[in-house]
Amino acid sequence: MTATYPLPLDGPGLGSPLGLYSNAYVAPPGHRLMAIAGQLSVDAAGRSVRGTFEEQFARVMDNMAAVLTAAGADLRAVMKFTTYLVDPATVEPFYEIRTRLWPRHFPEGYYPPNTLLVVQALTRPEFLIEIEALAAIP
Repeated sequence: MTATYPLPLDGPGLGSPLGLYSNAYVAPPGHRLMAIAGQLSVDAAGRSVRGTFEEQFARVMDNMAAVLTAAGADLRAVMKFTTYLVDPATVEPFYEIRTRLWPRHFPEGYYPPNTLLVVQALTRPEFLIEIEALAAIP
């Protein structure tokens, strides 16, 4: 049976991830790689949607899902996330929110690799989180 979505790489010597992510994903045969620019807490017109860290995180994921939908896929097509936070104090809330959101977005229980970075700033001071991705599109 051919996989429809990317699956975690598994094998001897691979350590267990420290959270809801995989060490590596392998794209199914015949899929195209799509690079998704960093998604921010903005509406469809590009206006900032201010809010709490959790509200911004949810909006970023909605925007990511919209990009994938436009490509004929969904969040399960994501091969890798890179997450940028501007405040080290949001690292723990990021983990807590992800623990609630990921089972809904990835119902099979396979979670894409994620690199988490704390940076000095994003493009506008109101943004607290930005997420970019690579996806395998059928």
